[in-house]
Amino acid sequence: MAEEEEAEIVVDINNDLERRIADVFELFDHTGTKKVDIRDIATVLRGLGCCPTEAEIQEVMVAIEDPKNPDIVHMQTFLPYAAQLITEHKYEPATPDKLLDAFHVLDPEGHGYLAKDFFMTIMSQDGEPFNEDEIAEMMEIAVDPYTQKVPYEYYINQLMHDPEGEAYIYRLADRVEDEREKTPPPQTFSQVLAAMANTADV
Repeated sequence: MAEEEEAEIVVDINNDLERRIADVFELFDHTGTKKVDIRDIATVLRGLGCCPTEAEIQEVMVAIEDPKNPDIVHMQTFLPYAAQLITEHKYEPATPDKLLDAFHVLDPEGHGYLAKDFFMTIMSQDGEPFNEDEIAEMMEIAVDPYTQKVPYEYYINQLMHDPEGEAYIYRLADRVEDEREKTPPPQTFSQVLAAMANTADV
């Protein structure tokens, strides 16, 4: 006798932020079962506009994995977790000013550029190192082909893309959070009765 098909998972979408998260999640739900491969979670987060490190991705995966099936993530688990992260502005991309400050630390004499070899060393060895493919892609944009230096203000301008309005998910999250704070909490039945009694006394 064939096993019964698994019941469809119903996931409540409560606001525009959750709708955006669900839309991106569903791009990787190839079976239509509200589940994705846990290895796709990094891509889902980055598709939402988040910039987590590899270590932070591992933390997310541990927090949302299904103990019975650790290779799969359910939308009903991921949705509230991701909404909370974004509402708290975690994994938000660095601003141009922060990137420029970081380059200024590497260029204390204020030349406005970094040597190619020095930049490659920093990217491959310090902090959370990039792999060879990532470095090659980065150097293609960052290095001036004539001077073989990294003019970092130009590089930052090449990197930056500022989505307008609520295309930037953190702005969307701020609006949803503001609306939530302005919405009065639902009244209990006893509070409704008390309000009716006060109105009758007037």
